[in-house]
Amino acid sequence: MDLQDFRVFAAVAGAGAMNRAAKQLNTVQSAVTERIQQLEARLGTRLFQRSSRGVVLTDAGRRLLPYAAAAERLLAEARQAVADGGPPTGPLLIGSLETTAALRLSPLLAAFAARHPTVELTLRAGTTAELVEDVLAGRLEGAFVCGPVRHPELLAEPAYRERLVLVTPPAVERPRDLAQQAAPRLVVLRAGCSYRQRLEEILARQGILTPRILEFGTIEMLIGGVAGGLGCTLLPAPLVEAAADAGRVRLHALPARDGQVDTLFVRRRDAYVTGALAAFLATSRPLDAAA
Repeated sequence: MDLQDFRVFAAVAGAGAMNRAAKQLNTVQSAVTERIQQLEARLGTRLFQRSSRGVVLTDAGRRLLPYAAAAERLLAEARQAVADGGPPTGPLLIGSLETTAALRLSPLLAAFAARHPTVELTLRAGTTAELVEDVLAGRLEGAFVCGPVRHPELLAEPAYRERLVLVTPPAVERPRDLAQQAAPRLVVLRAGCSYRQRLEEILARQGILTPRILEFGTIEMLIGGVAGGLGCTLLPAPLVEAAADAGRVRLHALPARDGQVDTLFVRRRDAYVTGALAAFLATSRPLDAAA
């Protein structure tokens, strides 16, 4: 096997069809089909089940796929290691929770850009589940996520500690009043929202076991939904204090076990640390200590 075998195999697995993989690889379908057949012959096993609708991985193919991804990632890291010299430069793709980006990252990003103007920093927002998956897959070099995160392939470093509050419409004077509603609703950013499970556990202790879920695309829309009486949510206090001062929402303090959460910076344990990422980590750590 060589790297091109892995590339073609991964493309077919991702596209689900030989013709679609050929388009992605800028080649013809016959070349892709022949490459896969040769790879299967060398390995002595079928990697795909064919049908008129496309292809799906066999059990052997599913076992091979992580190695294909690892080989591609290793080659990219090798190129980076060879090119890495002198001042940090090149692309750097970092992920973050929307709440962390809104609350914490502006001074960090400004300081980093001032110190390292030749680094092309991109920040991608997402939920903890999305960001962890992207870091594991090598699509992100690191990400700020909601803790705890325990995964053998990840390094997780404490970054910030947030104080969470229960956010309700102004008419809800006490959290337990939500239990009196016929069908209380949780307002969250989307599936994989970092605070959703924690909020469900908090409400369960108030006797609310099966709340309905409403998903919004941005923090502003989420706060507007709560202010409009659509439901309750859980957010870091600084994000909603202005809305509470304006009388749009009511904030409810929580005990420490519910109201404190650590934001972690996670990255692959086995990944090459580029000069750009090393510079980002060096820039962020002094800010973390002061937070």
